[in-house]
Amino acid sequence: MSREPGGLPRISVSQVSTLAAGFADDVRTYAAAGLDGMGVWEMKLGEGPDDDAVALLRESGLGSATAVPTVPSINPLPLLPGPEEPRDRTYEILVSLNRLAAFDPTAVVCVTGRGDRATALRGLREVAAEAERLGLRIALEPFQLEGIESWSILNTLGDAAGLVEEIGSPAVGIQFDVWHLWNTPDLFDEIERYGALIAGVHVNDWRQPTRGWADRVLPGDGVAGVPAILGALERAGWDGYYDIEVFSDNGTFGSAYPDSLWDVDGRELVERGRRQFLECWEERRVAA
Repeated sequence: MSREPGGLPRISVSQVSTLAAGFADDVRTYAAAGLDGMGVWEMKLGEGPDDDAVALLRESGLGSATAVPTVPSINPLPLLPGPEEPRDRTYEILVSLNRLAAFDPTAVVCVTGRGDRATALRGLREVAAEAERLGLRIALEPFQLEGIESWSILNTLGDAAGLVEEIGSPAVGIQFDVWHLWNTPDLFDEIERYGALIAGVHVNDWRQPTRGWADRVLPGDGVAGVPAILGALERAGWDGYYDIEVFSDNGTFGSAYPDSLWDVDGRELVERGRRQFLECWEERRVAA
């Protein structure tokens, strides 16, 4: 369902933003905070079965934004669990697609990892074929180059668009993430050029100075120029979920920031994120 012209944007929260809470708690918290949707993280589903989780999400009235599988990349990633071999990782993604399909996400994130391009391409073509069969869309995510080089061979929308073309499947688009892309060259020209390929949008902000890859802040609390980016996405035709996604390490990944957002009460964090996003949204035309 698209946003009505002139209406408020659809706001969701990606479940990693409230890391310590369980799936059911997230559903209740996000719905009570007046959100429109939730970005499902497979790691929050446990061993399954998922019938109760699917029913709870549907009964809540929340839509399903971009989902994230437990193993999100073809090549290995640092810090995250999963097999070492790309073939085994591809298989895990295929299994995850079949599981996440029940939640009817707008897209499922997939990452290349930092490794051989041909291997990533071969795995992504398999993933794309399964997504086509299931009626899903894959959102290929480019990663911030500064300080996070080991996560992806893609760093810009143009990089991702080139790989989408090589994959050659209508099921594959691009995951836009403010934190990853805000400082890439020619960002606004690339949003205009590749806007039709965007399959999901993650919204957050860049702390200055940043302390690491898991030191993101809520929209408006950093230097990424979120209002101008929102305006560019709107002009490019994006009318899907704006999915607030925050990594803010409390020691989980080795950096215990004393002001970690992961230690903030979930309801407080979600309500603050929604409020600050809307403030950025109101400023988008002025910023442009």
